[in-house]
Amino acid sequence: MDTLSYKTISANKETATKEWVVVDATDQVLGRLGAKVAKLLRGKYKPNFTPNADCGDNVIIINADKVVLTGNKWTDRVYLRHTGYPGGQREMTPAALIARPNGHERLFKKVVKGMLPKNRLAAQQLANLYIYVGGEHKHEAQTPKFIDINTLK
Repeated sequence: MDTLSYKTISANKETATKEWVVVDATDQVLGRLGAKVAKLLRGKYKPNFTPNADCGDNVIIINADKVVLTGNKWTDRVYLRHTGYPGGQREMTPAALIARPNGHERLFKKVVKGMLPKNRLAAQQLANLYIYVGGEHKHEAQTPKFIDINTLK
């Protein structure tokens, strides 16, 4: 019998086609860039997207120091954390965060982590994110392709 067979194919770790992509953060708004990077890490731009598998790409962000925040968010936005002790709530602004060692990397990871699902798979996907302050990165052996982030939805 010649009939069409419609079968849903779910990707898993063995069948996922992971690629290496480079994203330039020059003059990009931090939150909008973070949302698109989170979708790249999850694999939502791929036709074989599977929510319970790590089928996203490995993302390299270059020029992380040239990212912008709109308005007064460098000083007015507050990130909270708690030490676990009474009265141990600490707050930090993005300007204070990037002044610390590896500050740009910490800021990007904090933003993208908030846009990923809150489960163990998100930790694996966040490990596929590499952030560099300058225009150079050390992943040339993987032959990453450059993506214009403005063309993605």
